[in-house]
Amino acid sequence: MNRTLKTLAGGSAAIWLIAVAMAPARAWGNLLLASYGLVCVGLAGVFFVALQYACGAGWSVAFRRVPEAMPAILPFGAAGLAATFLLRPALYPWTSGGHAANSFQAGWLTLPFFLARAAVYLAIWMLLAALIVRASRAQDPGGEVKLTRNNVRLSVIFLVVFAVTFWLASYDWVMSLEPHWASTIFGVYNFAGMFSSGLAVLILLVLWMRRAGPLRDFVTEEHLHDLGKLLFAFCTFWMYIWFSQYMLIWYADITEETTYFVRRQHELWQPLFFLNVVLNWGVPFLVLLPQKAKRSPGVLAKVAVVVLLGRWLDLYQMILPPIAGTAPHFGLPEIAPVAGAGALFLLVFKKRFDSAPPVPVGDPYLEESLHYHN
Repeated sequence: MNRTLKTLAGGSAAIWLIAVAMAPARAWGNLLLASYGLVCVGLAGVFFVALQYACGAGWSVAFRRVPEAMPAILPFGAAGLAATFLLRPALYPWTSGGHAANSFQAGWLTLPFFLARAAVYLAIWMLLAALIVRASRAQDPGGEVKLTRNNVRLSVIFLVVFAVTFWLASYDWVMSLEPHWASTIFGVYNFAGMFSSGLAVLILLVLWMRRAGPLRDFVTEEHLHDLGKLLFAFCTFWMYIWFSQYMLIWYADITEETTYFVRRQHELWQPLFFLNVVLNWGVPFLVLLPQKAKRSPGVLAKVAVVVLLGRWLDLYQMILPPIAGTAPHFGLPEIAPVAGAGALFLLVFKKRFDSAPPVPVGDPYLEESLHYHN
């Protein structure tokens, strides 16, 4: 399997390099999409772990090593973002000057400050993720309860810092592709997509590790049921924020703010605009309504795949319209970065997951998780 994934990652990188020569704007736009997506997957893993610690939750301990391994992809996503920002700053129209909507934006959107902020965001996320995971793994030999208390404090710090920095990062890296448009809930919208798709990745990885053997005796239908409920809830939360952003901008009838949706509701973009809602909310909402569906590995896996397709489409609609123009493009420049990013993520995840016991054997809540019932 490793050889196949390495071949896929290497082949995707080669195709992307060819695309850079033939269609540079498309190639760099899709690298931005794939890199931002990888960072979001890594952050979703840290966020899930931190949320469990901060809430004193014990139900998820049995499979916690899965989300703990997800942040290992953060340096790779950061490298892709760095390459895009440094080698193709022209993706952002404000880098050529004269595109700022006001004096504050003119000061905020300067390339040196933009790069410095990006470095700070990524460094903080990776540092806090490493500290949380290290404390969890250090607990395996002796089961020291103080390490759990330390991680509770670290997790609360991460959640507060993450709330501010991810909000700003989504503004910087995605919304500023169209600097004359603004949404006050764009950061919340990005968080909703980040966590719903992160839950989809988490579900697929848990099912993989359960079927492959490491978690076969630890993850039960009760755990799957709760993961299904979380996916159902956050897909619905995504829809709530999507509608809030769409409805309020049109309700206010502010011309410079409606341009974002006008672009995405005309030409060939329009079918994708509505398909986005179907994939990210319609399918998971309808399929996961019955309790039985949330306890079925097969159903959960299929819904998770649909949500990930929806996440790619959502990011594509956020990032590519100002780059691609009046019509979307679907070809190797779009497929290669996403396929390569997926292969790279699985390679990195498996290596990190295999570097520690599959369950946190020293965690004081492990027994509660193993005998968990809804």
